Amino acid sequence: MFKMFRYLKTEKLSVFLIIVLLMLQAYCDLALPQYTSQIVDVGIAQSGIEDAAFSYISEDTMKSLQIFMTEEEIQTVSSYYEKKDQDYLERKDLTKEEQEEVAEIFRVPVLMILGMSQAEEDVSESLMEQQVLAFVKTEYEALEIDLGELQNQYLLVTGAKMLGLSVVMMISAILVGLLAARTAARIGCSLRGNVFKKVVGFSNQEIDHFSTASLITRSTNDIQQVQMVTVMMLRMVVYAPILGIGGVIKVMATRTGMGWIIGVAVGVLMLIVTILMMIALPKFKKMQSLIDRLNLVSREILTGIFVVRAFGREKHEEKRFEIANKDLMDTQLFTNRVMTFMMPIMMLIMNGVTVLIIWFGAKGIELGNLQVGDMMAFITYTMQIVMSFLILTMISIFLPRASVAAGRINEILEMKDSVCDPIQTKDQELKNVQGVISFENVSFAYPNAKEDALVNLNFTANPGETTAIIGSTGSGKSTLIQLIPRLYDVRQGRITLDGVDIRDLSQKKLHEVIGFVPQKGVLFSGTIASNIKFAGEEIDERTMMEAARVAQAETFILEKEQQYESEISQGGTNVSGGQKQRLSIARAIAKNPPIYLFDDSFSALDYKTDVTLRRALKEKTAMATVVIVAQRISTVLHADKIIVLEEGKIVGMGNHETLLQTCEQYMEIAKSQLSEAELKGGLSS
Repeated sequence: MFKMFRYLKTEKLSVFLIIVLLMLQAYCDLALPQYTSQIVDVGIAQSGIEDAAFSYISEDTMKSLQIFMTEEEIQTVSSYYEKKDQDYLERKDLTKEEQEEVAEIFRVPVLMILGMSQAEEDVSESLMEQQVLAFVKTEYEALEIDLGELQNQYLLVTGAKMLGLSVVMMISAILVGLLAARTAARIGCSLRGNVFKKVVGFSNQEIDHFSTASLITRSTNDIQQVQMVTVMMLRMVVYAPILGIGGVIKVMATRTGMGWIIGVAVGVLMLIVTILMMIALPKFKKMQSLIDRLNLVSREILTGIFVVRAFGREKHEEKRFEIANKDLMDTQLFTNRVMTFMMPIMMLIMNGVTVLIIWFGAKGIELGNLQVGDMMAFITYTMQIVMSFLILTMISIFLPRASVAAGRINEILEMKDSVCDPIQTKDQELKNVQGVISFENVSFAYPNAKEDALVNLNFTANPGETTAIIGSTGSGKSTLIQLIPRLYDVRQGRITLDGVDIRDLSQKKLHEVIGFVPQKGVLFSGTIASNIKFAGEEIDERTMMEAARVAQAETFILEKEQQYESEISQGGTNVSGGQKQRLSIARAIAKNPPIYLFDDSFSALDYKTDVTLRRALKEKTAMATVVIVAQRISTVLHADKIIVLEEGKIVGMGNHETLLQTCEQYMEIAKSQLSEAELKGGLSS
């Protein structure tokens, strides 16, 4: 709940206006039952006579009543009445306070004339009030006042007041709905923006911690839950206490003696809600993790659908999806079944309360202690109080799930970045980047791993040279190259760029000087041109075409009808693996950075294309620092420096000829890929 309220801090003005409008709406809602009571008790039962403050009174009756008044009361009453042409007195226009004062003055004299005393214990207050009003009515009849007109006038005025209150209440409700929807939409928009900005800044460590499927769920489904419940909170949760407290105050003012009924109803409601929430809340928490699981399974199956079909594993994957789907369904059914008990129980309590009020109210009416209108008002106020709890109960169905969703969103927003910029950067020391990358005693371990993935690495990649990383699968090649752009941070030692520790640079500065081509080519929906120009708007058409030519992508691009404006679908699914890799390489070349990182980026290329591309790339990057991770000897054969990794350690370093003589691991890789002639230097460039 408190997590939800935290999001409202940025919308203080809107929340304040909503609260003001809800108080106005509650005031109107609470005033209507009182007017209904007045229509029944005053308008119908008393012919529109409100109290003992006579609107018209004969001089004889006035003199009779003044016998029982003090001199001060006589002067007060005389000042409020004036004589008309007829033989009676008419009350002047009085304020509400003055009218109440006159009614109180007349009350005792009327009772004295009727032979009744306020001290009589066997006569109820309500009965005495009715006798006083009956005396006033008799006086009007004696003066031949049209009681029908008086009654109609009272009913019309009271009805007009009720209509006015209803209109105000309707306008308030509409404005509250509008403001609540706008506020929730802004909160949702802000949360999505904050979550996206946070996730974009995550290193690979944070991405691995949450998983991509969970991050998508949290960014969409969870925020949608928060947004929906925010609307309900602003419209209902804030309104319910105002209405409930106001209802209690109104009930206490009715003096019906039936307040205990409300106490019993509220107690039973709170007990039931507490029990239901204790049962359902753990399941709501579990539901979100099951949604994550379902999204993960769906994403894996849809992403690898071709592999699934190729291996004939459709039935197996369908079963896996069915298990995840059924687990979610069972949990949802459980929570829904628990919550289905809520509405019938609430209706039973409301109907039971109504029966109790009518039962005890009827006895009060029979004894003269209660009027019909007061009982009707009491029933309405009681229903409003119970409805307040019902509203809170209904929102409690959604609140636990939204609270869990808010917690999951906060996990992202409050996640401490493992890779972050220093407070004081040394960007100014790299105005002219040369591109010298040095690994100094670098060790690295993945989170929660028992052993280091890389151990005590020392080497330097210089500008104008190609440094190649080769080794068996799992030796740490990709891990090594991912440390340079700080996708992960080293555990021990340091990596320097032109002598400056890369952790002392801002990530923006570091990434500006690196052209990175990942192991798996990633393309974005758009066009071929937009993907090659992804590095920035400053890349012109000439640079783009030159990059495509160097990456050997120009041939297949020009064969397309729209050439560089050809559409690329999401993930680049409408181009082959080799074409995707070449476009990824072209994207890095178009950036023209001083440092190029290729993470096994030539694996999908045929031998001829690979050789041609590397030749063109050598010319293009003659002055740049090039680091290549590769599986194939042919890719790294002509590198200036080849680093051989084995279980995260450097076991060999040098050029091809040197390593063939000095490094056993390199020799084994070479023998597995090259012929005897090639091993003897027969392979031409």
